[in-house]
Amino acid sequence: MRLASFNVENLFDRAKAMNLDTWAEGRVVLDRFAELEKLLGQVVYSEADKARMATLIVELGMEKSDTGPFVILRRNRGNLLKRPRTGGVVITANGRIDWVGSLELRDEPIDEIAMQNTARVMRDLEADVLGVVEAESRPVLSAFNTQVLPAIGGSPFYQVMVIDGNDERGIDVGLMTRKGFVLDLMRSHVDDRDGAGNPIFSRDCPEYYVTTPAGATLLVMVNHFKSKGFGSAQSSNARRRAQAERARAIYEKRIAEGLDYIALVGDLNDTPDSSPLSPLKESTLRDAFVHAAFDDGGFPGTFGLCNAENKIDYLLLSPKLFDKVQRGSVFRKGVWPGSRPRRWEAYPELTEPKHSASDHAAIWVDLDI
Repeated sequence: MRLASFNVENLFDRAKAMNLDTWAEGRVVLDRFAELEKLLGQVVYSEADKARMATLIVELGMEKSDTGPFVILRRNRGNLLKRPRTGGVVITANGRIDWVGSLELRDEPIDEIAMQNTARVMRDLEADVLGVVEAESRPVLSAFNTQVLPAIGGSPFYQVMVIDGNDERGIDVGLMTRKGFVLDLMRSHVDDRDGAGNPIFSRDCPEYYVTTPAGATLLVMVNHFKSKGFGSAQSSNARRRAQAERARAIYEKRIAEGLDYIALVGDLNDTPDSSPLSPLKESTLRDAFVHAAFDDGGFPGTFGLCNAENKIDYLLLSPKLFDKVQRGSVFRKGVWPGSRPRRWEAYPELTEPKHSASDHAAIWVDLDI
């Protein structure tokens, strides 16, 4: 059987702030969005909170309207703010109970050729079990499976599952399986919390139990750890480390319960030698990349130009599963190969970076289970 992981970077729609020319541009918007959302969620608004919220609303382009270039403020009932004719914004609410509504990131459609290339990667991977990162929702992933995959000559997967996570941007994690590979049990860790009561996982760390045609049980834990993209380096490092520690604890509990075949897969947003991922490195999990039968295609990374500092996607396998690896590799045909000379063979339809299936390569292993 073939197990794979692929960060699709959304299928149909993606937050506009995440689709800018550079990540640095989007980071400013996402930082402001996150700060404003947190302030708006407080039970009581101090005068300092109100002043900061007003500043952020203006900076997000909503001085004159609730619809900004990247963010929408939905106000359904109650009084949150007023906009004086002289300009600026004044927060009139004294706390979250005074108004009903939400703050949302605006989406825009994915480039059509990029969408098709994403489907081509899914088709050409020929995976029996595919961990998917950054899918908008289960209905979206299901629609992509039944509509877009067949349109480019692919066969739809038999089962598709996404559990809504903690990220409001529509970048959840899920699993797709072929017929005969039965997804028959799921556990969510979306509500696992740290000592301060905050959710540990940025998305979720779902446990998907798959029964293979041979009757073996494979546990696949799909992950998407905290990005380095916004927030301070110290806080994002601490969050990823907490996620690694919790994922390791879940893994070790299942090993202690007698489960042999476990794979922790996905985008962990850090390199193998990083401090935040050290809890996983110090566990019994083995990175498929170090297996003698794994071919990295001449590049150590999985993201962007696939240099060593871009190794952020993983297939981490329990010892008995690692021993069952027959071969594995990195599938880069949907990733922009750089200017000429190109680094690797890409789809002929991939003529400019915006047509990339994803900035992430897909990774896979064949397992004898």
